[in-house]
Amino acid sequence: MDTSNKIAIITGAGTGIGKQTTLAFLHAGYCVVLAGRREEPLQETVAEANVEASKTLIIPTDVSDQSSVQNLFSETAKAYGRLDVLFNNAGFGAPGVLLEDLPLKKWQDVVNTNLTGTFLCTQEAFKIMKKQDPMGGRIINNGSVSAHVPRPNSAPYTATKHAITGLTKSTSLDGRKYDIACGQIDIGNAITKMSDGLGNGALQPTGDTVVEPRMHADNVAQAVFYMASLPLDANVPFLTITATKMPYIGRG
Repeated sequence: MDTSNKIAIITGAGTGIGKQTTLAFLHAGYCVVLAGRREEPLQETVAEANVEASKTLIIPTDVSDQSSVQNLFSETAKAYGRLDVLFNNAGFGAPGVLLEDLPLKKWQDVVNTNLTGTFLCTQEAFKIMKKQDPMGGRIINNGSVSAHVPRPNSAPYTATKHAITGLTKSTSLDGRKYDIACGQIDIGNAITKMSDGLGNGALQPTGDTVVEPRMHADNVAQAVFYMASLPLDANVPFLTITATKMPYIGRG
């Protein structure tokens, strides 16, 4: 597939899965718009990629803020004139406290970023993809294995990831008339700052704390790139990738 003229937006592009996926897309020839709350990590990702300046555009973005999201997509359209891939990757979890002790603000922060942010970005991507020539594009949502099975004390994160599954299905259906394909990647333990605590052990449903295997985040990036590389008449609705020995199958 010729990717020399392909344009992608990746949210949460400064760290973890977003960073590795950005590097994978850039090294494959894509132009990538890097979105994230903090500019410095985005600049570090670009520096590590070591590609020509025209291949990257940094736009600090808070995906939970509609005006910020609108700016992201408006600036992308101005710079490149189209959008081929959106990877809705930005997200985080609340502190692992008892459900009954979780502050409402923490719940709302997770919902606003993980769910509302994904919706806002999807909405703006539709507006570009349905009008461009050729029409269409691909949206890939970061779901997490929590979209299937929760960890203890993870209600906000797990609830949003279950909701992302519903949003993915609706987006896939509503995008058909515009040749917009939508899929979801459900990710297990990858080596990122977000999962660093697993190195000291993760709380299990039994109450035990167990050190869980993790995989390199580049494995996830390559899986996302595979989903993006398909022609628009083919789609991966759902893909799950985990460390082989992660306690996911049979968890609980």
